[in-house]
Amino acid sequence: MSRTKQRTSNPRARTTATSSSPGAAAASATAQRKRRRYRPGTVALREIRHYQKTFKLVIPAAPFIRVVRECTDAFSNVVTRWTAEALSAIQEAAEDYLVHLFEDAMLCAIHAKRVTLMQKDWQLARRIGGRVQRWSATSTFYYSPLDGWDAVIDVD
Repeated sequence: MSRTKQRTSNPRARTTATSSSPGAAAASATAQRKRRRYRPGTVALREIRHYQKTFKLVIPAAPFIRVVRECTDAFSNVVTRWTAEALSAIQEAAEDYLVHLFEDAMLCAIHAKRVTLMQKDWQLARRIGGRVQRWSATSTFYYSPLDGWDAVIDVD
């Protein structure tokens, strides 16, 4: 059994339960109890350990599938249907890519003696890892929330 401190109770702080049932008195006592507040970073570290142990996907499936279909429509008229296995494989690969990119960016921030991730960490991680986005020499693709995917073709 764990050792606890004994405190004297304040006689003025005690209130008598005016409810008729003993269960209601216990419920009101737990409602007044203060919530446990953890120190900064404790919950974050717990969440990191939790997500490192789990193997399920973190990105919700429906929005991810919607984005995949939208990208497919923008880039190709040939592919119109996806199997469930193909979509899950793409999602697994995307999450794996993001996890490794987060790891590399965090290592870049730690190398710069910082804890906060900055845009330059992401850029450096992508350059070092060889993950720079190069579509082609003649066209540039961009995404607008209002218009969707669009291509700008540079003619020399």
